[in-house]
Amino acid sequence: MRTIAIIGASLAGLRSAQALRQQGFDGRLVVVGDEVHLPYDRPPLSKDFLLGKVEAVPLADQEDLDALDAEWRLGVRATGLLSTGEVSLSDDSTIEADGIVIATGGLPRTIPGTHVLRTLDDAVKLREAFGTAQHVGVIGAGFIGAEIASSARALGKDVTVVEALPTPLTRVLGAEMGAACGHLHGDHGSTLITGINVDSVNVDGGINLADGRQVNADVVVAGIGTRPATDWLAGGPVRLDNGVLCDAGGVTNVKNVVAVGDVANCAGHRAEHWTSATEQAQVATRNLLAGETVATHTNGGYVWSDQYGVRIQFIGRATRDVRVEDGSIEDRKFVATYRDDENPEDVVGIIAMSNARLFTRLRRNLK
Repeated sequence: MRTIAIIGASLAGLRSAQALRQQGFDGRLVVVGDEVHLPYDRPPLSKDFLLGKVEAVPLADQEDLDALDAEWRLGVRATGLLSTGEVSLSDDSTIEADGIVIATGGLPRTIPGTHVLRTLDDAVKLREAFGTAQHVGVIGAGFIGAEIASSARALGKDVTVVEALPTPLTRVLGAEMGAACGHLHGDHGSTLITGINVDSVNVDGGINLADGRQVNADVVVAGIGTRPATDWLAGGPVRLDNGVLCDAGGVTNVKNVVAVGDVANCAGHRAEHWTSATEQAQVATRNLLAGETVATHTNGGYVWSDQYGVRIQFIGRATRDVRVEDGSIEDRKFVATYRDDENPEDVVGIIAMSNARLFTRLRRNLK
């Protein structure tokens, strides 16, 4: 291959560029990103960035970027995959490439009248809005919503979190562990309302609930998940279904096109995790250079979240059989294991609150 185009300049795109160079690709490398910023780390945006403790955290220093010898096309969107080797861009130019890495990530689901937090520009706007707000409403008690609520509370704001499910994070952690995470809001003075949908958000920021109640809020943030950024691929040669369809090695139905990160539906699973993006990049680029699937990626599902001074770590999958192995839920410091439904001796998932050492030791034996 002489030219490889990476569409997406965030974590998955950068790690793909680095992996290609590490694996010996010395041809032309073009990285396209719709943001004007060089790759930065997203997790701090909902935490230390909102708190004003840090500014944008680069994912690589200038020396490392220079070593990639890549062409950076920033502030430009991909608008279509015209063929198996040609990408059209929003500035009316095209890129012809022998190989393509799709790393366009996800787009936040939105509610009119709310802020979202996905990009650095989103975070700048939200931090400015927090400066004058007294009451903050957060729609969605998943990881991103809980982190935003935690940051707002640390800034001294009155915080109300609205969650449609009866228990936060049930789909990820199960009801018992989701409830344990939900208790963190009350522990630190935030109000958590569960089991109710949002009807609308007022222009002035108040939240109207489906049961007629109203939540006072100067600023409202929607943390209700993302959808894969695949609009630009519609009608093209690559198959789509809840992301870019690919095998366990990130290879699509077009052998010279691979997908990595939040946008990739690998073997029926789309993982929106920092670690997954990094690990997938290594595997998918290897397969791209090989011209076939010679390696696969097994999703470990590792995710972490910092909320109200507590670090939550999770890996694997949640089941109904969950057992506290150390500590106590009431103390918000524990490690619990999820057991396989058919073989209870097999540990298939682990969750920890503020117990990183034991979590790390137990995850080595994860099935």
